[in-house]
Amino acid sequence: MVITKKLIEGRLRQVIDPELGMNIVDLGLVYEIKLTKNKKQKTKNDHQPITNNQQLIAITMTLTSPGCPLAAVFQPMIRQALADIPGFDPYKDLRLELIFDPPWHQDMMSERAKAELGFS
Repeated sequence: MVITKKLIEGRLRQVIDPELGMNIVDLGLVYEIKLTKNKKQKTKNDHQPITNNQQLIAITMTLTSPGCPLAAVFQPMIRQALADIPGFDPYKDLRLELIFDPPWHQDMMSERAKAELGFS
């Protein structure tokens, strides 16, 4: 399986904000998904170097407010959503960054989310 931004975004659509009942992508909480290769050198039996070309995923996201009580809830939910990707370890190969600049606002939601939540 090839890991792509589209695949990751699809998995993140499975992560539902428990308060709003909407996925974090449509809510506009996911700012960026970056994919890079891990080029760390490992050694096999201390003699033969091997390269680990594991895919790394960096997700930059926000919350609806800096004081959101769900801050600690999303990280395990995201790891779980990505856990069954073959060859990907959501504890070693995932970096989640929580930022508040730019601050989230309702205009960041998809049209679908706005309609479902009564903002359109």
